[in-house]
This record gives sequence, structure tokens and C-alpha cells, in this order.
Amino acid sequence: MNNIEEVLIPIVVFSTIYFVAKLLSDNRIRSKLIDKGEINENLRYLFAVQTGKAKVYSNLKWGFVLLGIGVAMLLKQIAPFYITDESVFGLMFIFAGVGFLVYYFISKDQFTNGDQRPPTV
Repeated sequence: MNNIEEVLIPIVVFSTIYFVAKLLSDNRIRSKLIDKGEINENLRYLFAVQTGKAKVYSNLKWGFVLLGIGVAMLLKQIAPFYITDESVFGLMFIFAGVGFLVYYFISKDQFTNGDQRPPTV
């Protein structure tokens, strides 16, 4: 367990720093574009705040992905002798991919009429 902590702690710290810096940078660029009026009508949906159905489906997507990762971690705890530490990462990617596929098939039916765009986040 100590080896996993030595790897996960720096990954979490640096990924948190990266995502905060990216969030601040994107917000600064977005506000400058909006202030200058440089946004094309075709791209305005990218800068709009998600509300309603798009927000629900975005939350559904990340719920499936996190559920898949949690299932992989739970399998490791249930069967510690059959699943090695290295294979847990593979299981996490597999179950996260399955979560994305489940989200795709659920949301595909909801956004087939053409006037609604599927959530991008």
C-alpha cells in the first residue's frame, strides 16, 4: 500500500495544479473573447454555461466513469490475491471506457433530432 501512495500523491498534486491553471487560463481567454465580441454565433454554445438536459447528461457521463473506476478498486479489495496492483490500473481504464460507452448509448438517443447539441464537457 505504501508504494501506491508514493505514486498517487504526486500524481494527484500535479494534476490538481494543472487543472486549476487550465481553468483559470480558459476563464481568462473566454472573458477576453466575450469582451471583444470575437465569438462567432456558431461557437457561442462552447462558451455558454451548461443548463438543463446538457448538464444532467454531463453529470451522468462522469458518474458512469467514476463508478467504473470505483468498481475496479472494489474488485481489488474483494480479490487481493487474484488481481495484482498493476492490473488494477488496466481495470480502471477498462471500466472507465465502459462507462463512456454506456453514456454514449444513453445520450445518443436523446440528441438525435439535430437541434440539440450533445454536451461537450
